[in-house]
Amino acid sequence: MVSSKLLYIGKRLLLLIPTVWGCATLTFFLMKLTPGDPAVQVLGPKASAKALDDLRQAWGLNDPLWEQYLRYLQQLCTGNLGVSYAAKAPVAELLATRIPVTLAIMVLAALFAILISLPLSIWVATSSSRLIAGTVRVINAICQGMPTFFVGAILMQIFCIQLGIFPIGSGSGQMSIMALILPSLAVSITIAPILSRSLIQSLEDSVQSEYVNFAKAKGLAPRHVLFAYALRNGSISAVSVLGIQIGFLVGGTLVVENVFAVPGIGQLMMDSVLKRDFPVVQSLTVVFGIIVILVYLITDLVYGALDPRAEQKG
Repeated sequence: MVSSKLLYIGKRLLLLIPTVWGCATLTFFLMKLTPGDPAVQVLGPKASAKALDDLRQAWGLNDPLWEQYLRYLQQLCTGNLGVSYAAKAPVAELLATRIPVTLAIMVLAALFAILISLPLSIWVATSSSRLIAGTVRVINAICQGMPTFFVGAILMQIFCIQLGIFPIGSGSGQMSIMALILPSLAVSITIAPILSRSLIQSLEDSVQSEYVNFAKAKGLAPRHVLFAYALRNGSISAVSVLGIQIGFLVGGTLVVENVFAVPGIGQLMMDSVLKRDFPVVQSLTVVFGIIVILVYLITDLVYGALDPRAEQKG
């Protein structure tokens, strides 16, 4: 059992290799196709032609494209992410200070989405009131249709500007948990409706299933039947939906970091794209690919824990 699970994890981790290579290759050539000159971005439009050419030569931008590509892959394989054109600092150091902030937002957003959708789904699935079910579904539809930046702007206006409960951005440069709550909540509000809709449907099917009726016939407490039988089986599809939403979770995190001035890798990505900072953009894309694959792996493991048949199929 343990060896099969380790083999399953090993196969999933091997997917990191083609994923990282694909992300790195696609990003490299897309960045080369974008208009703009990194040397001009750094030295300014009034720099002399010789200064611009010397800087391009120092960065290797005058080398043939295939040579730049092979050099980049070689650096990536050795863990050398290069030096930022704009910050003139190792990319690895920039990422080390930014990644924890972004991961914290992602984890909090997923947690908030579960805390929002789970009680609502249980309430709807166990209630016979059509008014409650209809109200929740309307709220889900409205929240699902709102873009992340719009939700973030509303939350900022209410809780930061008008009420002054939460700070905006890092302020002193040190991120606090209070500064991460609203960005995480903004992301969770846009993915919670999808999770809630899936969980409601699964719970309704589970509540009406034969094994739940059998558990009730055995005289088990309604709370025990709900959480031990209906919720355990009903949450299987919700776990899959949450895993699928990871891509949207990453995208939403990039957006809210710029809305709330949070110094994460989303804000770094936006700044680097505008400045044509190739090493940073390429490294961030690889990091995003690794994060998504690892989260998918965790989702598969949780799915397998809830439904042992999934591991047998895998």
